[in-house]
Amino acid sequence: MPRNGSQGPSTHAAREYLSDRIEERPAAHGSLRWSFVLTGFMRILAIVWIMKGLSAWAVILGIWTPIGQFEARSMGYQATIIYFALIDLIAAVGLWMASTWGGVMWLLAIMSHLILAAFFPGIVSSGLLTLAFFLTLMTIYLAMSWLAVRETH
Repeated sequence: MPRNGSQGPSTHAAREYLSDRIEERPAAHGSLRWSFVLTGFMRILAIVWIMKGLSAWAVILGIWTPIGQFEARSMGYQATIIYFALIDLIAAVGLWMASTWGGVMWLLAIMSHLILAAFFPGIVSSGLLTLAFFLTLMTIYLAMSWLAVRETH
């Protein structure tokens, strides 16, 4: 280790290798950095998914529905609402941190919603507009991720 307390290049390279964050490097003047755009998109998604997760908690706690109605519903409905109350907030934290696992958790949450809406419409009701919105968000996220990876290689 150098005397002035700075870390050598090998330590810095090892730290970059271990990070799962989408690192933002300064862009050249006038160029668009897809990693920066992806991070912004992930933060916007995080805010939306925090609201989605909190709305599930509002159902559980009886804020949007009469108290006791959640307990009167079927076990499948209760399990689904609790699942989304947890996974949506976990995904939102990961998205806000712009970490790889956040994107994976978000994709898991959104695919769970789409699959449950397709096979169990009585438990997870989603209109055609909501399904199209979710599919569009997924497509945008995957395209931006692909572009961000391409710019680093």
